[in-house]
Amino acid sequence: MVEWTAAERHAIVGLWGKMNVDELGPLAIQRLLIVYPWTQRYFTSFGNVSTPAAIRGNAKVGHHGKVVMGGLDRAIKNMDNIKGVYKDLSVMHSEKLHVDPDNFRLLSDCITVVVAEKFGPSVFTPEVQEAWQKFLNVVASALSRQYH
Repeated sequence: MVEWTAAERHAIVGLWGKMNVDELGPLAIQRLLIVYPWTQRYFTSFGNVSTPAAIRGNAKVGHHGKVVMGGLDRAIKNMDNIKGVYKDLSVMHSEKLHVDPDNFRLLSDCITVVVAEKFGPSVFTPEVQEAWQKFLNVVASALSRQYH
């Protein structure tokens, strides 16, 4: 179980409260598919994801970004039981979708980049980033749990 300090909880929840998930979720998934093109293989049912322009214009990609951020909302609301909250998602990504678990870390990195771009250093301070990275690492670990 992860131990959260009061400062970490405050930083994570405070940052989350500033986010527009309908904006940042699609940007994070788009970045994932563009920066790490091999991840496109998991999105073949989404239609054309072969170029950056196609990815940016793909409504299914944008929708999935919103779904991912909805999943993070569940983790924020259950910070003391993230592994339990993500148990079924871990099974689905492992056994049904066969997603390489390293992709959870890559997506976490993309989420961090879009958050940093959006808020800049006045909001996304090193201390906030430290807490945010810890949170995303816990989420990635929980999603990867079924693989272990």
